[in-house]
Amino acid sequence: MNLIIDVGNTYIKLAVYSKNKLIKRLSANQDEFEKSIQDIFKSYTIDKGIVSSVGRLPKSAINALKKSTALLELNHNTKVPFKNLYATPKTLGVDRIALVSASVEQFPKNNVLIIDAGSCITYDFVNSKNEYLGGAISPGIRLRYKALHNFTANLPLLAKRQPKILIGNSTKTSIHSGVVFGIIKEIEGIVNEYETKYSDLTVILTGGDAKFLSKRLKSSIFANSNFLLEGLNYILEYNSK
Repeated sequence: MNLIIDVGNTYIKLAVYSKNKLIKRLSANQDEFEKSIQDIFKSYTIDKGIVSSVGRLPKSAINALKKSTALLELNHNTKVPFKNLYATPKTLGVDRIALVSASVEQFPKNNVLIIDAGSCITYDFVNSKNEYLGGAISPGIRLRYKALHNFTANLPLLAKRQPKILIGNSTKTSIHSGVVFGIIKEIEGIVNEYETKYSDLTVILTGGDAKFLSKRLKSSIFANSNFLLEGLNYILEYNSK
């Protein structure tokens, strides 16, 4: 079985796959990580694993994993199933590499735009020739709420909430409207720009805020919260051939 570890900015996502089938998925913070790994190894026979880290995972944890299983650390040198035309491949986030790999596996020879709504919102485009061209990075939902609070004197820090009205009639409802509708219109606008150039575009929405945002986005966008994990599992299998 395969152990998949995705170290994000907020949480560490763990998954166990049997070939392409998801067997187990959980999230942990840094303090819970070691116990979560121990529980997985007690419950499953792990043959190999992959770790993708955009956050912080102690080197000691990596070394401990290497003693327990064959471990692949994803980086810009890892063999991937697409041609990387990014101008600065060394700076391309491993999470974006995994997302593009998932798109190539699940939508071969398609023009695909992957939108990952997490701490940041990333847009990644791979064309029908399996060429990764790049995309865009913008602030995510929580980052926008925090920015309004941190860089102003009087605006409160709010938890995300679906706005009930477009025209906010208080400071709180105005913030919710501005943040959420602002992101929705950003996503729709970017998708429309891509569609003018690629009429057969497939759009994937993933990430921690995908479910929250998908309620207000048009149905032609496919929401898949496991897309990054699926990409990591595919990279692991691709490098095991």
